[in-house]
Formats: sequence, C-alpha cells, structure tokens
Amino acid sequence: MKLMLQKAFFGIALASLLTSCVSSQIYDDLKSKYDLLKTENESLMSQLDASEGNGDRFTVANLREEIEKLNAEKSRLAMELAASESNYERLKTSYDALEANSSSALTENLERNRKLLRQLEEKEKTLALESSRLEKLKKDLAARSQRVEELEGIIAAKDAKMNALKNAISAALTNFEGNGLTVEQRDGKVYVSMENKLLFDSGSWAVNDRGREAVVALGNVLAQNKEIAVLIEGHTDNVPYGGSGNITNNWDLSTKRATAIVSILTENSGIPRDNLTAAGRGEYAPIAPNTTSEGKAKNRRIEVILTPKLDEISKLLNEL
Repeated sequence: MKLMLQKAFFGIALASLLTSCVSSQIYDDLKSKYDLLKTENESLMSQLDASEGNGDRFTVANLREEIEKLNAEKSRLAMELAASESNYERLKTSYDALEANSSSALTENLERNRKLLRQLEEKEKTLALESSRLEKLKKDLAARSQRVEELEGIIAAKDAKMNALKNAISAALTNFEGNGLTVEQRDGKVYVSMENKLLFDSGSWAVNDRGREAVVALGNVLAQNKEIAVLIEGHTDNVPYGGSGNITNNWDLSTKRATAIVSILTENSGIPRDNLTAAGRGEYAPIAPNTTSEGKAKNRRIEVILTPKLDEISKLLNEL
C-alpha cells in the first residue's frame, strides 16, 4: 500500500509538470508546489510507516480523504495551468500582431518618407534650373533694355537730324515755294515734291533753267548730309504720252525725268554717287484724282525721298 501511495503522489506531480509547456514563471510556481507536495507526501509516507507500526493512527478513510484533496488540488492546478497557457497564447498572438503591424507601419512610413525626399530633390533641381533660367532672362532683358535705349537714342538722333535737314532744305528752296514745291517730314523721312511745271516743259525730260536752280540748291544741302540716302521718283498723270523720240509711254517718261534730276545732282562732287537712286513710277502712284486739271498737275511731279541710313539701327535690331 505504501508503494501504491508513492506512485499516486508521483503520478499526480508528474502529470502536473507534463501537462504543457509553460512560461518560466508558471514553471517555477508549479515546481514550488511540486516540492511542497513532495514534502507533504514524504511526511505522509513517514506517518504511514509510523501507522503501520503503531496501529490504526491513519485509516483507509483518512487516506482516501487525503487523496481526494490531492485530486482536487491537482484539478485546480490543471485549470490554472490551462488558463495561464491560454492567456499566454492570447498575449503572444497580440504581441505578434502588434509587432507585425508596427513593422508594416514603419516600412510604409519609411517608403513614404523616401518618396517625399525624392520629390523634394526633384523640386530642388527644378527650382535650381528655373532660378538659373530666370537669372539668364534677367541678364538678357538687361542687355536688350540697354540696346533698346541705344536704339531709341539713335532713332531720336536720326529724327532730330531729319528735322534739321527738312528745315535746311526748306530754307534753301524758300524762293521756289508757291511754284509747286513742298517739303514735309513723315515716317522718319523727308519728302521734297516738285511739280513738273517747275522743272520740265510738257512732254519733255530736259530740266529748264528755273528747275535746275532748285535742284542745284537741293544738291548743296545734300552735299552736307552724306549719310542720307536719296531716292528720286518720276511720276506722271494718266494721259498717254503723245510725243516723239525714244519715249514709248508715261513710265518711260517718268524714268527719264528722274534720271535727269540725278544727272544734275551728280554734278555736285560732295554728294556720294552711291547715295543716289532714280526710279520711274509712271501714272501708278497718284496723290490726287486724275479727273481734274489740278489733280493731274499734282500727279505730274518729281519726288525726292530722303532717308537716313539705318546701318546702326539694323545692327541693333539684329542683336535684339
């Protein structure tokens, strides 16, 4: 019987220890209880030995009562172990989930930060390029503004010079005013218009004495302004040419009259020959209707168009 009780106690303790794998804290608690039960078992065994020698101190009923208490304790400990294991598993599952979520969130935030950094770097590069382009535009604008100011200065100087030229021509030809001669300035040019009655006889391209005086006076002013381009245009009315000789039509006549004026101007050595151009426009650029004698008289004319040479202006415009 003693041997059976020993096996029962050791079986209870061993079953309690082998129920499951638990945490170290639970294991230590169970080991302490096991040691306590072992001690109690040894005490009982000692008492049992004593009872066998001393009569009926420990009865079978007492032993059964002790066994029932031990079984109840065993059941309680098993339940506590099961509850502890369940709580452990629950905590471990929660911890693993929290760790997984934390790792995922950390990875996601890290990737988001990297993306933001890449975007920031691209923005900084774009900003640097835009800043460089803006700086270049500022320099180009400053250079262009300077050239525009220079251009405006040159144009203003040209206008002033053309105005002075107009006044000089008007003064030189003042004796011919009222004889179909006008001098005006427009669009940066000076226009000297002389009707044919001042220069030519009807149907002729030979300049008369009075007309020669006017052209010579004009030439004296032009000799003092060598940077002025001179275009001489011949014009007629719409009455067909009816004379004889080498002239075939009004266009021919207007060209010969323009050339006759150029010939007189070239007599002045102070006028550069490459400044002079002769052109005949016939009846195709009237300034008045050809329906009246007064209109026809205005259309029969020589126009001297004086233009400043714009080399400096052209150069600046090409640089803009």
